[in-house]
Amino acid sequence: MAKQIFRLKVVLGDILPQIWRKIEVESDITFHQFHLIIQKAMGWTNSHLHEFSADNLRIGDTGEDVCELGDPPDWEERDKKLSDYFSKDNTKVDYIYDFGDNWEHVIMLEAIESKKKGIKYPRCIDGARARPPENCGSTPGYYRLLKILADPKHEEHEEMKEWAGDFEPEHFDKEEATVGMRDSVDLSDML
Repeated sequence: MAKQIFRLKVVLGDILPQIWRKIEVESDITFHQFHLIIQKAMGWTNSHLHEFSADNLRIGDTGEDVCELGDPPDWEERDKKLSDYFSKDNTKVDYIYDFGDNWEHVIMLEAIESKKKGIKYPRCIDGARARPPENCGSTPGYYRLLKILADPKHEEHEEMKEWAGDFEPEHFDKEEATVGMRDSVDLSDML
């Protein structure tokens, strides 16, 4: 039987125009590997806590450091594969990155296909816009940053321009995302 591929759309919530990625991954990767793939596809730095949730199910890191912050997740992300959850009946999962800024992502399963010969996975097949800079203050902080960066006469323009560095809100490169996604997953970890 051929390996299954999940085509998923990852949308960063509460921001318009939308910031999103369409990715394809093997169905037998773990949720931990999926977390690392999302980080690279979106351009995050993996420097904050995260968690997946669907209905009443929480999926995440059950390590001692994380559990000190609250109840442990229902599923340890290193032990559960995407195929343990996603199916024709279970097509949506939420993903929160950075419990301070609370970047909420909606992940929708768009298709289940057979792995195609000659195609390397994971891969990013489409997307739009750059993710917000880390630690910018959630959605309100991001909108404020965009407003300041767009106004060279704003009193904080130079300071925020320096803080944001080479941030370009409209930038997205699916090849760059694909390379990052592949580099993020240790293939020996997938065995």
